[in-house]
Amino acid sequence: MPTNLALDDRLIEEARRAGSHKTKKEAVTAALAEYVKRRKQLLILDAFGTIDFDPTYDYKGKRRRTRP
Repeated sequence: MPTNLALDDRLIEEARRAGSHKTKKEAVTAALAEYVKRRKQLLILDAFGTIDFDPTYDYKGKRRRTRP
């Protein structure tokens, strides 16, 4: 889907060179992918300490299969 954006040309060019991207589109796509990845990581960090766990849960026991 074509989109027109008013972006800072100097910033785009700097990002293109820093990431060794051949085109502006590659640089913008990589930057957006990094942004999304980082935001997801921050959501995971926010979850730390909010999840209750059972210290008696035997995860190794759950891995063992009983064969019929």
